[in-house]
Amino acid sequence: MSLLKYLTLDTVTADLQGATKQEIIESLLDMLMSTGKVKDREAALAAVLDREKKMSTGMENGIAIPHGKTDAVEELVAAVGVSKHPVDFEALDKQLSQIFIMTLSSNQRTGPHIQFLAEISQLLRSADMRRKLIAAKEPRDILQILADNL
Repeated sequence: MSLLKYLTLDTVTADLQGATKQEIIESLLDMLMSTGKVKDREAALAAVLDREKKMSTGMENGIAIPHGKTDAVEELVAAVGVSKHPVDFEALDKQLSQIFIMTLSSNQRTGPHIQFLAEISQLLRSADMRRKLIAAKEPRDILQILADNL
């Protein structure tokens, strides 16, 4: 699987807006809505927030991966955002998060969702990679950094 198959300039931002977990999730969702691949914003939002209630998707090292399964999409969709201002995402290591990856996938399919999450988690283990993403100025830079490390 290639992460880049799911990411475009429209679904990547180097200046993600939001000061709270809710605002970050909604900003990422709005990027996905702009693709036309999400049929129902409220259903998609509910899926991500329901997942957050079970356990925060704030990981470690400044990364959060909000995700959900919903009938609002037919296939996996993903967005990547880097916030210039760290946000409390209730991370496992208690650090604030700056790198956010959102995925939505269909209730009907499991494979691509899990593969995507595994691949992005592996990629972001590198401190150098995280530093480069945080320093990126444009969506194109983020896509290039990801492409160079796949």
